[in-house]
Amino acid sequence: MTDRVPPAVERLLPSDEARDLLALVQDIARREIAPAAAEEEAAGRFPRALFTLLSESGLLGLPYPAAYGGGDQPYEVYLQVLEELAAARLTVGLGVSVHTLATYALATHGTEEQRSARLPAMLGGGLLGAYCLSEPTSGSDAAALRTRAVRDGDGWIIDGTKAWTTHGGIADFYTVMARTGGEGARGITAFLVPGDTEGLSAAPPEKKMGLNGSPTAQVHFDGVRIPDALRIGDEGEGFAIALAALDSGRLGIAACAVGVARAALEEAVAYATTRRQFGRPIADFQGLRFLLADMATRVESGRALYLAAARLRDAGRPFVRQAAMAKLHCTDAAMQVTTDAVQVLGGYGYTADFPVERYLREAKVLQIVEGTNQIQRMVIARHLLGPETR
Repeated sequence: MTDRVPPAVERLLPSDEARDLLALVQDIARREIAPAAAEEEAAGRFPRALFTLLSESGLLGLPYPAAYGGGDQPYEVYLQVLEELAAARLTVGLGVSVHTLATYALATHGTEEQRSARLPAMLGGGLLGAYCLSEPTSGSDAAALRTRAVRDGDGWIIDGTKAWTTHGGIADFYTVMARTGGEGARGITAFLVPGDTEGLSAAPPEKKMGLNGSPTAQVHFDGVRIPDALRIGDEGEGFAIALAALDSGRLGIAACAVGVARAALEEAVAYATTRRQFGRPIADFQGLRFLLADMATRVESGRALYLAAARLRDAGRPFVRQAAMAKLHCTDAAMQVTTDAVQVLGGYGYTADFPVERYLREAKVLQIVEGTNQIQRMVIARHLLGPETR
């Protein structure tokens, strides 16, 4: 890795508080996250102590109300925090995004009693969350899930298996979508399941091509009994809650993608300005200059798109289409920028001595998680053209 200091990102932030928050995050990223990122990703180590620090610093509850221990920050600010964290290490940025996703159901659809009792610990008490929707046989077709919750006296018994669960096996709580009624979306209900509940277990983490520090695992529910007080929202409302959570979560993925792309761009620029060939820096060659210009444009346009969607959300206006566009564009841009960064570094880019090969491997998963980019295109097309004819 080169020692060149990249130019600061020019941000238009809504308040002095937001500027101070971004400065804090940048300091944590520089001192606590980035130095160990390559080593810990290579070793597949999840930085749990770092997440405790983030919780103590108020960074695990930024978009939620201060009354419950949150940061009361608009999404416009929260997403820029995610970008900074992901630029330092995607495992951290994505982990914060997933925790926010897992907290969404209780924060927005829980009763006052549920929120008062549980949200403070989830937002600032050192807990880590996971989100359980996908299953081995229902990925993009999430409404076909088979995990079932059956009433048992004053509680529920949950049986089934969830797949592709980020933080599976290490989370302190799981937001779980389970079938309580008939087939289809209307038969699904949301539950909050503590991580130490009897009958809950996780398979060994998946062996992935990247993002190795972030555990992804199947989670098994074998006669898991929870009280009705841990049901979130009404029976049959779970799928609507899940989709609303994903609309916001996709903005988190978009911001993380811009962070990874930005990190790759900064590495490529630093290398191009120090590497010499034919007696001059390779940054002098027009072909490379144009490539870097295109990379920079993709990063800037991605940031502008996710911020535009966030500002709609903050204003209480519809943002589903814009969230899908942001997720689609930013993750595709991250894939292209990281690929180009490897090309800029040539043979060195293909080695683990420089981080761009890791960025390339990590960017790929962002085109898949929280709705593949093909699903995002379907969402966008339906907003443009209406539903498909049968």
